[in-house]
Amino acid sequence: MAFNHLPAGVHDALSPFSVTPVTHSVPMANNQLPHDAGVRPSPRSVLDRLAAGAERAVRITHTEHLPPRAGRHADWPAEIRDEITEAIGRAGIGRPWEHQARAVEHALRGESVVVATGTASGKSLAYLTPVLSSLLDGSEAPNGRGETALYLAPTKALAADQRRAVAELAAPLGTAVRPAVYDGDTPVEEREWVRQYANYVLTNPDMLHRGILPGHPRWSSFLRALRYVVVDECHTYRGVFGSHVAQVLRRLRRVCARYGSQPVFLLASATSADPARAAFRLTGLPVAEITADASPRGELVFALWEPPLTELHGEQGAPVRRTATAETADLLTDLTVQGVRSVAFVRSRRGAELIALIAQERLAAVDRSLPARVAAYRGGYLPGERRALERALHSGELLGLAATTALELGVDVSGLDAVVIAGYPGTRASLWQQAGRAGRAGQGALAVLVARDDPLDTYLVHHPEALFRRPVESTVLDPDNPYVLAPHLCAAAAELPLTEADLELFGPAAPGLIPQLEQRKLLRRRTTGGTTAWHWPRRERAADLTDIRGAGGAPVQIVEAATGRLLGTVDASAAHATVHDGAVHLHQGRTYLVKHLDLEDSVALVEEANPPYSTTARDTTAISVLETTTEIPWGESRLCFGSVEVTNQVVSFLRRKLITGEVLGESRLDLPPRTLRTRAVWWTVTDDQLDVAAVVPEQLGGALHAAEHASIGMLPLFATCDRWDIGGVSVPLHEDTLRPTVFVYDGHPGGAGFAERAFQTASRWLRATREAIASCECEAGCPSCIQSPKCGNGNDPLNKRAAVRLLTTLLKGAPAEDAEPDAPTDPEPADPREPGDPADLADQDRASRREGPRQSPGRPAT
Repeated sequence: MAFNHLPAGVHDALSPFSVTPVTHSVPMANNQLPHDAGVRPSPRSVLDRLAAGAERAVRITHTEHLPPRAGRHADWPAEIRDEITEAIGRAGIGRPWEHQARAVEHALRGESVVVATGTASGKSLAYLTPVLSSLLDGSEAPNGRGETALYLAPTKALAADQRRAVAELAAPLGTAVRPAVYDGDTPVEEREWVRQYANYVLTNPDMLHRGILPGHPRWSSFLRALRYVVVDECHTYRGVFGSHVAQVLRRLRRVCARYGSQPVFLLASATSADPARAAFRLTGLPVAEITADASPRGELVFALWEPPLTELHGEQGAPVRRTATAETADLLTDLTVQGVRSVAFVRSRRGAELIALIAQERLAAVDRSLPARVAAYRGGYLPGERRALERALHSGELLGLAATTALELGVDVSGLDAVVIAGYPGTRASLWQQAGRAGRAGQGALAVLVARDDPLDTYLVHHPEALFRRPVESTVLDPDNPYVLAPHLCAAAAELPLTEADLELFGPAAPGLIPQLEQRKLLRRRTTGGTTAWHWPRRERAADLTDIRGAGGAPVQIVEAATGRLLGTVDASAAHATVHDGAVHLHQGRTYLVKHLDLEDSVALVEEANPPYSTTARDTTAISVLETTTEIPWGESRLCFGSVEVTNQVVSFLRRKLITGEVLGESRLDLPPRTLRTRAVWWTVTDDQLDVAAVVPEQLGGALHAAEHASIGMLPLFATCDRWDIGGVSVPLHEDTLRPTVFVYDGHPGGAGFAERAFQTASRWLRATREAIASCECEAGCPSCIQSPKCGNGNDPLNKRAAVRLLTTLLKGAPAEDAEPDAPTDPEPADPREPGDPADLADQDRASRREGPRQSPGRPAT
């Protein structure tokens, strides 16, 4: 019997919605909201209203107050054109902050630099100032274009927002600066103008990978003059996505060199550990770092909020807390009634839709004009829908927004008073990034973290020092991952024949991959004039070999069967679990049932319906060890790191009542298995250790299973991952190790670096896991410690007490404490404007990585 935990899917339980009634105590006259009247309440007064009443007040487990901070000014370097400083002055900025001026100095010297300071600290101006000055110089060139600049954003929304900001700032310069967005939404008729005349092109890594670099001859004049490459929100490029982007940037540097340019990279990042090292791994170039934030900061009141226990019982009779979804919907409703402009950040697309829908229904009971002032914002919307929501948020037409991380980044949402975060977003950096969306004009702000019924969330709301006394994490990426590198070598060869001299640019693993690509007939070797080069020999586009978001194939289109209308898309890796036949799908407050998932044509046909239930996919998983890279003794136990193969298959789905979560039935599915080769950390125990821990055979499966669930839930404290990036399997007797074994693996082909980080920090990681289980107040295990909402075996068996005894025995043999690169250096609270690593830009709805017990290879489940 094997027990596993795969990341992905929607992890906010959809019930119960209405355990606690919502009380609205803010009077309104003539439909006039307090915010509309120009009154900006203090963060403390807003929180006091949210927590009014004994039932609400006890939900706040901790309140952190970060006082305002004064700023430190400097002067612009003399090389910046006067017209630029005057334009900046017209925008209301007289002098730069110290970190802005230092960044400009590096750029003007031709040195790549990363500015890693807090949210709303003016990083945009730090890179825009040298860029605009350079473009102004170029406008005086004979061809009217001169030097150019390329801006890369991780999302379309951020690129569009930046174009708007640049156009406003550069308006006094006339036509000297010509910004233009070039992405998948850019009309075909506009693209030629962008290539020929725009001197500041804003795009994303996806378009650079699939559009610009493969068609570089059409971009030759732009690339030949390329002076600066801006990489905004670079801390988001982590894991597999970051590894892909690192290779895309190397391809960009190679093509630029072909046209005679060597652009300077200007990177903007929320605070992360060792940003210069992360920027070097991303760009392949030495990068100076600026981390001292000299900008002012308004006060921030940050509350940790734990939903109450309900009278309901979940799987195995465990007590159930009110969901973060329902609690966040209440808070967003109350904030809207108060006239407080707010964003609620939600982990999943479904969660964002649900929160907006619930808030709208409850607001309708207060005032019929209010529901229109709340909406959902998520990935998968069509371009027109996204732009309309962004405009409404900017204008103040919308008071409340339930958003996924699609809105987390640097999109200008100034004027917000409050942020509600529905569940810990996976990293401390991402938590602060989301909290920093409010109070961006220097005013005070409120942030509320609503804990999910989850081991990590529960641990954090009762251990605030883990959030407020520790710095943010290091960014993890691995450009040498062969699953990442190989397709980019092919893409590079398709752009320009790949020579031996080029291989150094792509890293030490590149030479070893070339023979394999030749053998698979993906590259063809030719020698001309004594020079050897590899060519792309196929008719299809090499750039289509990989999806840099790690989605694993073309997105599945969601189409309304009756009308043929395209509702949106879902990642291919999420399709099996989220749009299978019979699945419930939400889109802009409407509910649909999936009639048929056509995997061959990547289409899910849906029809509008109103079922009284939600659906949850179930799957089976097997794991085998391919190679043990590193192995160290833990007393009698062994801790290992290496390569594994995971086979996963979605086999059925459950229908659950919306209010109670009661299972109404299970339906079988006939979907093909998916195989994943990746990296994993695993640990084993011996029979003698089981005797010491007093874990008898009938308790062993439950003990391992419980330890696996909890360890996956706690890993985000030690690596820049979230629960959906990793998976796990626990086996009482694994056929490769011949011992009881717990595996935790990266949920991406070739690995993402998270399992390796777990191996490096295993002592602290597993000690925190043991503490999280042992300190939970439940008797036999609950979602706050060892239960997983996506467990494929119904969280059975689980044995809380045996898991604690087993981990205690395991840790007795652990080596000395791992080095702690993220250890705090002082007792002061972390700066909420200085971290920020968004959890997952692909929106967390992946399906190939889920959680729960599964069947071991060759062994029947018991």
